[in-house]
Formats: sequence, structure tokens, C-alpha cells
Amino acid sequence: MTAPEIKYTQAFINNEFVNSVSGKTFVTLNPSTSEKICDVQEGDKADIDLAVKAAREAFKLGSTWRRMDASARGRLLLKLADLIDRDAAYIRELETLDNGMVINLTTRTIGGIGNDARSLAGWADKIHGKTIPIDGDFFCYTRYEPVGVVGAIIPWNFPAPILVNKLCHALVCGDTIVIKPAEQTPLTALYIASLIKEAGFPPGVVNIVPGYGPTAGAAISEHMDVDVVSFTGSTEVGRLIQAAAGRTNLKRVALEMGGKSPNVVFADCDLDYAVEMSHQALFLHCGQVCIAGSRTFVQEEIYDDFVKKSVARAKRRTVGDPFDKTIEGGPQIDQDGLDKVIEMIESGKKEGAKLECGGKRIGDKGYFVESTVFSDVTDDMRIAKEEIFGPVQQIIKFKTLEEVRDRANNTTYGLAAAVFTKDIDKAFSIANTVQAGTVWVNTYFVGSSLTPFGGYKTSGVGRENGMEGLMEYLEIKTVIVKIPEKNS
Repeated sequence: MTAPEIKYTQAFINNEFVNSVSGKTFVTLNPSTSEKICDVQEGDKADIDLAVKAAREAFKLGSTWRRMDASARGRLLLKLADLIDRDAAYIRELETLDNGMVINLTTRTIGGIGNDARSLAGWADKIHGKTIPIDGDFFCYTRYEPVGVVGAIIPWNFPAPILVNKLCHALVCGDTIVIKPAEQTPLTALYIASLIKEAGFPPGVVNIVPGYGPTAGAAISEHMDVDVVSFTGSTEVGRLIQAAAGRTNLKRVALEMGGKSPNVVFADCDLDYAVEMSHQALFLHCGQVCIAGSRTFVQEEIYDDFVKKSVARAKRRTVGDPFDKTIEGGPQIDQDGLDKVIEMIESGKKEGAKLECGGKRIGDKGYFVESTVFSDVTDDMRIAKEEIFGPVQQIIKFKTLEEVRDRANNTTYGLAAAVFTKDIDKAFSIANTVQAGTVWVNTYFVGSSLTPFGGYKTSGVGRENGMEGLMEYLEIKTVIVKIPEKNS
């Protein structure tokens, strides 16, 4: 098919598309071909400063945004949702071009953005405090108030859905926001900026600055006038953001980071269903998913059959042009991503895991990797401990429930987990003891804007979605009023 037209490549500050202060640009590549798509304006500290200034001005007491009724904020978000739905076909093609996500998956993810925005918009006039019956002649109540200026740093694996999610969280609470999209995938973010303006948001409420992490991203993390940083990405970068917040104004941080999620398959499961779900849990978007089921624990009684069926399924997986609707898997995001996956595959072979299938790059254009399965994986191998972020399934044998509970938690991560079994006692035993922010039972990747999402340990700080997610963007204030004494 013909590639979609690129409409916006400039930074979006104070409701205007502008060139970077430095005049520098960077190239965004098509990961399917390794070829240039276009040049994009490269923002850095100077551009972040302008964006934060605009956001702070928009947040001032007496501004249009601060005077706006909560219900009116909700209506603006509903308008944005309608515009996203109107242009969903273009946005999904742009996402597939810039990200390499297969068109069937972008159709689902982009198709869901509008409804997620509507769900979050519904909170606008439902965020309220309570009265508290404290002792004495006092009237006590609480207020939820916006924190201020939010800095959002967006990853490259699901650029448009995560951008809209963070944006809606901030705006429904009455905050303003400065967004840095990933340098690999800036195009859908900049198009959505045009919809922000079309929807009628006041100038400065939303600002989007493309650029690199060590410059633009660091400028957000260190900025003394940013009140919250909401980040989705690697644990390594999350540590840098948290350290920067500590060095500067102790800004609040909400971090959704890496994972090495255990997927526990018991012998009493529906084997064929568990094989397929475990395949999807790992290979969706070529393994480039933080909540991927990347440690597949299989009980010894069914281990050999599970491996055999998983290898057959991986060999059937189609990999190629992401615009082809018959294709299941596209490319890795870039050369660095490809190199990391190949290096991890080689480490698995060297450390004694059995390479059942795959393991090689496909072709010499784009960043494609064969669907890869390892068996005989042990917990001490790098492929069992480190996040690969690629289409590499590791199948690990276990014997008992007690054993696998301990092994599932033997990781620095704690983002997600799953269990496949027909025994409800086993299901609850895993669900209630595994250290993970989300646990699936006999399913995977099911979620909602209503369900809190985040991680334990080095997988995260804070939550997204639901009322719990909104709390990252709100301050709570207690007001105590002395009641005058009554005349006798």
C-alpha cells in the first residue's frame, strides 16, 4: 500500500507548530525497510523550557483552563475522542509506518484509544473530596486539586495509545502537560497535537516536543517548574528520572518500567489453549511489550508436549511487511533493538539452553528476527533474567506449586504474571502470592482504562488507570473551619 502522507514534523508549543530553537532535526526511520521516512524537529532543553513556560502560564489561577468547569474539561476530551475516531484509519497507518507494528494490531490499539479517552473523560466531574466528622466545633472537608505541570515521556512500542492515556489522565484532573514522544516514533504524537488544537483546548494546555532522551527527556526530569513526571520505558531510564527528581524539586514521579513476567502453566490446563495464549503472551508485537509473558514456566508432566506444540506454533508465525493483513509479526524497532535480541539469543545458546527454532535475522533490510523458542532454560541464564524485548520464548520446567511460586518471584521485576490451570485453588495461590501489578488467570493481555496498572519492585512506581491512576495527578487538601459558638 502507499505510505501515509506525513503532515506534521514540528514541535507543538502553545497551540502552534514551531521549529526547534536550535534548528536541528533528526531522522525517523521505517523499521520495516531501514529507510528514512522524514526529518523531524529536534527539541532540547531550550524547547522544553518554552513548552513548560507555556504550560505554567496555562495553569495560572485565573487562566481559561483553571476557570473551566470540570464538566467542560470532560467535553473537550470527548471531542478529542471523536476526532481520534474520525482519523483512526490515518493514525493506524502512520503508527504502522513509524513503529513497524502490524496493521491488524494497530487497528485494534488505535481503535480502542477513543473509548479509553471517553472513559477517562467521564471522571472529570466525579473527582471530589469528602466531609470528615472530626471532634469539636469544626467543619472539615477535603479537596482534590490538580498538581500543576505534568511532564510525560512516551515509549516507542505503543506510542499513540500511551500518549493519549497519559494526556487524558493529566487533563481530566485539570493539569497541563508537556510530552516528549520517543525519538523512534514521533509522528503519531505530532498528528494528535493537531487534533488537540482542533478540539479547542486552550493554548499551552498540551505541548509536544520531539527529541532525544538525554536532552529533551532529561530537561523534563530536571525542570524546576515541572511538578510530575509520568514515564513509561526501561527501568534503567526510570532510575535516572527518579534521581533527577531527587536532585531538583522533588517532583512526583510515576514510573511504568520493565518486566520479566512469569507465565505459569500447570499440567491440568487446556494444553492447546495454553500453548496459543502463551505464544501470544510472548510474541505479540514481536515481544516488544513490557508485560510480555517472557518466563514460561511449564509443569514437568506436560513439558515435552508443550515445547513441541510451541515450536510448531512459532514456525507457523508469519513475519514480514506490517501493512500486510496476513502477517502476524513485523520488525524490531531499530538496529539497536535488533542487535540486543540477537545478542541475547547468542547468550542463551552459549549458556546451554536448547535452541528449538529461529534465532536469526531475516533478510538485510529492516529489523526482522525469526520467531525463536528455547527449551531447557534455567533460572540463572541471562535469557531467563533479563528483559529481551524481542520474539524469544523461554520455556522453563517446574515440578510443584510451592516451587514455582518461589521461582516466579525470584526476579527484580514485578509488572505482570499469568497462570493457566483448571484448579481454582492453584489459580488463587499464584494470583495471591506472585509479586506483580497485574495477574491473569487463563487469559493474557486483558485490561481496561478502569483497571489499575503498574508494577512491583523495579517495574514501577505508582499506578495508571482507574481512580488509582488519577491520584498521581492530584493533590489532596484538607480544610478545617472553626464553627462559631452558638449564643446561649
